[in-house]
Parts: sequence; structure tokens; C-alpha cells
Amino acid sequence: MDEEQPISNNRSTGGALRFVAAALIVRGGEVLIGQRRHDQPMALQWEFPGGKIEPGESPEEALARELHEELGIRATIGPHVTHIRHNYRHGGAVDLQFFAVHEFEGEIENRIFKQLRWTRLEDLPGFDFLAADRGLIRDLADGKLL
Repeated sequence: MDEEQPISNNRSTGGALRFVAAALIVRGGEVLIGQRRHDQPMALQWEFPGGKIEPGESPEEALARELHEELGIRATIGPHVTHIRHNYRHGGAVDLQFFAVHEFEGEIENRIFKQLRWTRLEDLPGFDFLAADRGLIRDLADGKLL
């Protein structure tokens, strides 16, 4: 990547770095968020749909695949919104690429989350998001990114 990469926490990590693509699926002034299930790591925290970038995939390809697997939709991956790298206290690290999604085909079907919710951007700070997403949440709520 040639672009500047914001670092939300620059302590070194002992864990592997996971590369993830996530979607800001926008409908009017709302965005789709999902809550992790009880049996998942970081249970019951909120996040944006998406997932791991597999070897040989571009972030956009990975995101389109993940949205089909998680939500049953065929999304048109829109512009890159932001890039975050975050080191978790437990030693894992994540490199997140966020993309806007304004168009998709099919009905959204919840296949992996405890719940899905359309939420106004300004209401996002009221949800318990994953630590890696918290700076993004503030920027979205402040109208800085979308």
C-alpha cells in the first residue's frame, strides 16, 4: 500500500496480523451493523459485516465473498473509506480496510450475527463496538467519512 496507514495502537504484537475487509453498507443516513454471538470471540460486541482476506484475493473480492456468505447479498463494493491497523491487548492484530457499499442485490439475511441493525450514523457511539472500530465510529458519527 502506498497510502498512509493510521495506527490506532502501535505496540508490537505477539500474535499474527489478520487482514480484513469490512463494509459500511449505507441506506440513507443509516449503516448496517452486526452484533457478535455469545459463542464468538469478543462476544456481543458490534462490528461491520466483512471478514478475512484470503491469499490471492483483493480486499474488494474478499469483501464481496464475505457479504455473500454472511448476509446472502451480491454487493457492489464502492469506494475505499479508511484503513485501520489495531493491536489488541491479547496479542492479536488486525489490518482493516473499510469500503462503502451503496448497492447490492438480494434480501439481507442474517447468517452469522446475533442480530443485525440499521443504525443512524450519529447513534453509532451508543453501541459497544470492537476496539479496532472505535475511532472510525467517532468519525462516522461526526459526519467525517460518509
